[in-house]
Amino acid sequence: MARYHIETYGCTSNRGESQEIERALRDGGHHPADGPGEADVAILNTCTVVEKTERNMLRRAEELDEETPGDLVITGCMALAQGEQFREEGVDAEILHWDDVPQHVLNGECPTVTPDTETVLDGVVGILPIARGCMSDCSYCITKKATGQIESPSVEENVEKARALVHAGAKEIRITGQDTGVYGWDRNQGESLLPELLDRICTEIDGEFRVRVGMANPKGVHGVREELARVFAEHDELYNFLHAPVQSGSDDVLADMRRQHAVAEYVEVVETFDDHLDYWTLSTDFIVGFPSETDRDFQQSMALLRETRPEKINVTRFSKRPGTDAADMKGLGGQTKKDRSKAMTDLKMDVTGEAYESMIGRESEVLLVEDGTDESLVGYDEAYRQVVIADAEERGLEVGDVVDCEITSHNTVYAFGEPV
Repeated sequence: MARYHIETYGCTSNRGESQEIERALRDGGHHPADGPGEADVAILNTCTVVEKTERNMLRRAEELDEETPGDLVITGCMALAQGEQFREEGVDAEILHWDDVPQHVLNGECPTVTPDTETVLDGVVGILPIARGCMSDCSYCITKKATGQIESPSVEENVEKARALVHAGAKEIRITGQDTGVYGWDRNQGESLLPELLDRICTEIDGEFRVRVGMANPKGVHGVREELARVFAEHDELYNFLHAPVQSGSDDVLADMRRQHAVAEYVEVVETFDDHLDYWTLSTDFIVGFPSETDRDFQQSMALLRETRPEKINVTRFSKRPGTDAADMKGLGGQTKKDRSKAMTDLKMDVTGEAYESMIGRESEVLLVEDGTDESLVGYDEAYRQVVIADAEERGLEVGDVVDCEITSHNTVYAFGEPV
């Protein structure tokens, strides 16, 4: 499991967010490092209250970038409000929202931040784990030993859990699992029940709500891609969002990773959703620096990123997990991994920025789900792209409201909306 180092600056709210991040990491089997030099990932939770604080954050980010052999993740207020400053200073880091940090640290492993399949209501967001376990056997992932094979409650049971969340006040249901794409394989002769589950949640539950589907590996989605894409197209309740982690653009590396899918299958999933949805978000993950990744393999990953142009991309440097087969492979040098990570992150920011630039002038319905900084509120449009309304509280808006917005500007990884 990953060794993490976390530093927190600023107010009590930031400290609370760091505690939640650390709790999720511990639930996932990760443990703290003795310091940034021993960490697989360093997390900097930033503050931006005054200019002096901003300078201190930039300086500390540069120091951690040098001190940490693994990934650097920057989150918190300055990351969300002024994330471009870190990139302008040449800091090689992932700029993430607090909620996205635990998943990123998983390093491509199945998420284990939900310890069971019980629902959780957090404000207006309901968390619905639809199954536990997965059907993969990735060579770099240790969590399979903790989660085991897929165990899927019935569709009826999950629909009732979703109904209970909506009746309790959930405006957004986040469907989670180690791999939502293989939900039901143990009940349905190796074919996903995810399309049926989503269709029934949308048709059988009264109320105003939206549904976001969590990570679904390409192999599980591929066999039901047409049916799944049709369900997304038919129901406005579903965010037009798919998180399908490809991990590499090289079939040779995917084979060494034991990822079960081929690049062509991932591309076919993307093309199918393109055929059915005019406006949607593709989210994917890449692991750079896998032990067998050659420069040619890495260039294939870069080419795949350019070809499919996912609007949300997690880039993670490979780090060994004890007890996994990949841990016994001769690794690449740290500088090679760092260089490849920086190159892909630069491309990622270009692709993501282009997607958010294209949103300017668009009118969308935005569901507000959480507090931002100062008077702002944060929400998501129909494609689950993050939209900030800067003066939301001054306008009398509240978490849980659905607001018609015109997108007026963006900050590369999120947009700003003006209510209309």
